[in-house]
Amino acid sequence: MSLIATPTALTAHADRIADAMPSPATTAFIGGGNVARSMLGGLVARGTPAARLRVSEPDAGLRAALAHDFGVGAHAANQDAAAGADVWVLAVKPQILRGVCVELAALAARTRPLVVTLAAGIPIAAVERWLTSSSAGSLPIVRAMPNTPALLGASATALCANAHVSDSQRGQATRLFDAVGSARWLDDEGLMDTVTATSGSGPAYVFALVEAMQAAAIAQGLPADTARALIAQTVLGAGRMLVESGEDAATLRRRVTSPGGVTEQALRRFAEGGFDALVAHAIAAATARGAELAAQYAD
Repeated sequence: MSLIATPTALTAHADRIADAMPSPATTAFIGGGNVARSMLGGLVARGTPAARLRVSEPDAGLRAALAHDFGVGAHAANQDAAAGADVWVLAVKPQILRGVCVELAALAARTRPLVVTLAAGIPIAAVERWLTSSSAGSLPIVRAMPNTPALLGASATALCANAHVSDSQRGQATRLFDAVGSARWLDDEGLMDTVTATSGSGPAYVFALVEAMQAAAIAQGLPADTARALIAQTVLGAGRMLVESGEDAATLRRRVTSPGGVTEQALRRFAEGGFDALVAHAIAAATARGAELAAQYAD
């Protein structure tokens, strides 16, 4: 018996693999802002067929750019993007989410999509209430908080779900966000405001630190372009060490801090300035703002 695979056998094997793999869902992004753009770009770059992606965006210029840059179907009307889609990603600001949900409620009752909401501060219960009626029943809803490095396939996303999300739908949501980075599930939705304050807003904190480091380096005489390049690569390298080494931040910090050395002097000044307390206050303030958004827009 020959052990060499024939072309026919290889083709049949590939077909079996393809049949076993879940077919990609048709996903509609409602809102074409920065996060949606990041996710669309990341999904397309990592092999999701553009024909399986849609977006609605009222701004004609943004809509044209999304269609041109990613080849996705871009629509002015939310209904046109959502019709027939398996997954709806509600990528709109918290203050307009209710209106969007009310607009799409009848379509949601007919088509029963998996709904993924990205709006900071708005709980699943509010989205479910706006999208359903007593006659429509309940919808599977996932609340997600990605961040903008999704465009580079480097997003950090936290997910939580209501009781109507099936295991297969959890898999759909996981694949959606794993395609643009790394996703983790939370059992307690109450932690999502802290996630928003930490990883959701986190890139802005890193950029603020980089701005301050660049300004300080330039003040010490380093050319601006050199300062930017060195600091950007430093942030990239430090992030990779955190992800790839398996060590915690404290251990890595200690390894580059020689007693009496240059690094120790800088870290001492951070401590004297209340660096840890400042970060804690900032995260607490951002977390509280998420709760305020819920109180303001979710009633």
